[in-house]
Amino acid sequence: MEMDFRFAMVKNKKKNEDCKVIIIKDGPYLVSGGLPLAKEIIFCDKEGIPIKWAKGDKYPAQKTYLLCRCGQSKKMPYCDKTHQSIHFDGTETASRKKFSELAKKISGPSLVLSDAQEFCASARFCDRGDGVWQLTKDSDNPKSRNIAIQEAVNCPAGRLVVKDKKTGKVIEPKFKPSIGLVEDIGQKVSGPIWLKGGVPVVSSDGKAYEIRNRVTLCRCGKSTNKPFCDATHVPAGFKDGDKALKK
Repeated sequence: MEMDFRFAMVKNKKKNEDCKVIIIKDGPYLVSGGLPLAKEIIFCDKEGIPIKWAKGDKYPAQKTYLLCRCGQSKKMPYCDKTHQSIHFDGTETASRKKFSELAKKISGPSLVLSDAQEFCASARFCDRGDGVWQLTKDSDNPKSRNIAIQEAVNCPAGRLVVKDKKTGKVIEPKFKPSIGLVEDIGQKVSGPIWLKGGVPVVSSDGKAYEIRNRVTLCRCGKSTNKPFCDATHVPAGFKDGDKALKK
C-alpha cells in the first residue's frame, strides 16, 4: 500500500517563542502558544502491522492548557489535579544528550539510518516488510528505499531518522507545530503525546531539551525515561477512553 506522506528536508526555522511545552514538577504538561490538539490513530493491516496514520477528533482551540502526565485524570486528556491526590512522581530521568550522541547508525547503499532505541514508543511502523533496518541495508533497491523512508518518518517518537547518503540531507515529514494524542488500535491502547514540528520542551528545572521535529511524551505516567515515552503504555494497558479503541 502506498503511503500518503509528504517529505521535506529539515531546515532551521525560527519558531514562535510562545509555542512550547513546560513540564511542571510532579504535575502536568503546560502547553502554550495555541498549539492545535487532535487524536492521531494508528491503523493496521490484517496482520496487525501499522500501515498509516489517520486523524481523529480535534479538540477546541486554546491558547494554553494542561495535559495530564500521571495517566489517571478523569478528564482526559486534560489535567484534573489527580496527580496531587496520588502523589505522582514525575521525576525526569531522560538523558540530556543530543539525539546524535545517543543514536546508532546503520549505513546502506543510499540511506543512513540513525536509531536511538531509548525513544521507542512502540508505534511499530518499522516492522512492515523486512523492517526498516534491513530495508536500509537494501536501499539500492528503489522499493526497499521508499519503504524504509516511509517507516522511519512515520515513527512518531523520532527514534528513527533517515538521511540521504548522496546529499547528506536528513529526510523528515513536514509538520506544522501541533500536538497529537496517539491511539493504537492494533495494540488496543492509548499511546503517548506526540509533539510535531519542533515544539520546544522545557524541563521542570527550566532547562530545554533538544528541539526535534518528532518527539513523544509519556502520558500513562509509567515511563522510565520521563518525560519521553518508553512504550510502557503497552504492557500497562493504558487507555484514555477513546472511542477508536472500542471498534
